[in-house]
Amino acid sequence: MATPDSGRAALPTADAVHVLSERQRCDLELLLSGAFAPVTEFMDEPTWESVCAHQRLPDGRLWPMPLTLEVDEATAAHLGAGAVLRLERNDGTPLARMTVASLYRPDRLWEVQHIYGSSDRRHPGVAETLERLPVNIAGSVVPWEDGALERAAAVDFPPEYRAPAQVRTALAGAPALAFQTRNPLHNAHIAITRAALERLGSQARLLLHPAIGPTRPGDVEASWRMRAYRAVLDHYPRDRVLLSPLPLAMRMAGPREALWHALIRRNFGASHFLIGRGHADPGHWDGGLFYPPFAAQEWVAAHREELGIEPVFMPEYAYSRARQSYVPAAEANGERLEGISGSELRRRLAANEDIPSWFSPPEVIRILRQAYRGADRRGLVLWFTGLSASGKSTLAGMLARQLEIHDERAVTLLDGDVVRRFLSKGLGFGREDRDENIRRIGFVASLVARHGGIAIVAAISPYRDARAEARRLVEEAGGAFVEIHVATPLSVCAARDPKGLYARALAGEIASFTGVDDPYEAPEHPDIAIDTSHLPGQAALRLLLDKLTDLGILGQGGDHREPGP
Repeated sequence: MATPDSGRAALPTADAVHVLSERQRCDLELLLSGAFAPVTEFMDEPTWESVCAHQRLPDGRLWPMPLTLEVDEATAAHLGAGAVLRLERNDGTPLARMTVASLYRPDRLWEVQHIYGSSDRRHPGVAETLERLPVNIAGSVVPWEDGALERAAAVDFPPEYRAPAQVRTALAGAPALAFQTRNPLHNAHIAITRAALERLGSQARLLLHPAIGPTRPGDVEASWRMRAYRAVLDHYPRDRVLLSPLPLAMRMAGPREALWHALIRRNFGASHFLIGRGHADPGHWDGGLFYPPFAAQEWVAAHREELGIEPVFMPEYAYSRARQSYVPAAEANGERLEGISGSELRRRLAANEDIPSWFSPPEVIRILRQAYRGADRRGLVLWFTGLSASGKSTLAGMLARQLEIHDERAVTLLDGDVVRRFLSKGLGFGREDRDENIRRIGFVASLVARHGGIAIVAAISPYRDARAEARRLVEEAGGAFVEIHVATPLSVCAARDPKGLYARALAGEIASFTGVDDPYEAPEHPDIAIDTSHLPGQAALRLLLDKLTDLGILGQGGDHREPGP
């Protein structure tokens, strides 16, 4: 008797399964499509080391960015040379199979020093790299089955997405200027790209090639950025611009990344690549840029002869009120020039303040106001972490009641002990189960944020990597994430001990108790830190509300603070 599967080819099997992160999903797409040529597989240790140290593959060809696939120890234990690893989307759909060539455990600190020139976790690329899974798997990849990638791309990427071969066909026969962006285009970007096109002649075309993979935490979600890109197409002659989103996971590596971006656009058939001020710069946490403003131009110029694509270097542009147009800042001739920084733009959006029409097209501002929502309408997760009895649950509960009075958003309180009883029932207190508990809380909090609500989380969450994963989930959902370290010292917590847990742990009745015989990894750079040792409840709450307001998290539109002395 025939069965429903009769006549179908047998599907491939695998020795282990790995669910791809968003970055890995993007890397896989670009590896298999040829966008990363000459790299065609995830790198082995000698290749990784050569790329990090010398910006070159072992055969000498220019390539500045490592491309690696990381898995956890449990998955690695099932793999060896020749094993097959099934690579899945997070919904379980198989995308590719990987034939394992080797496994290795890289030195992440060494890697970030070479790629970013820093090991400071406040750099988003450094933080992301240091938080990766411990084992790198090297080997070749092929689609899991015919059509697997095409079906997945239709779900994962906007309809304008084109593979390199499709873009090369669309651009054939004329000079093509590729422009990389992770942000919406404002009038300065439009002025720069139009000026660069004029340099290349009347037949030149613009490949508007925005990165839609993971970028920097806090950036506008890719779907909203795509709306903004579509909105500016009318600012160019229709026959001279091609919008094609690139599923690139940016590393925010500044000069190195500019070189990488140029090589990628070469594979898409562009003849020229535009590089301006602060290319792929994450911004410095104290303001300004992380890398020197024109370091990317200098870096690319030093490798110009072997790029295979011609770089176009553009100066900084600013707005001249006298001329009512954007002009190169170096050509100001003493006249007053104006601009708005990215942080200032976000502040104005959050506060619902005016944004002048000279800065950005009105249609772009309308989209950004919808996307950003403002500080009083954006999804928000306030994550309290600290030792048991530090006061985080009390402070979180008081904050929830306060916001229910003064904030229009729905408030959801996720207390660690309550979550343990329901969402995480059955999990133990080993490292793996604790991480899984925090992952579940982070996922629920991200759903609250995605729909514009406020999630207040109070959980010990002792490990930095798990808290970072929760932040990533929330920010990918478009929400703001605020880490609040209730930094009450261990001695004070143990003296309080309202549940008698420290006493039981010290007596050996409770094993793996955080602060006694299990570590607590305190945040290195929390958004807010509060020590409740000498602060009564209302004073701690007032201090917290003041700090949240100063950060722009609660906005300036109303007084969230409890009246009183």
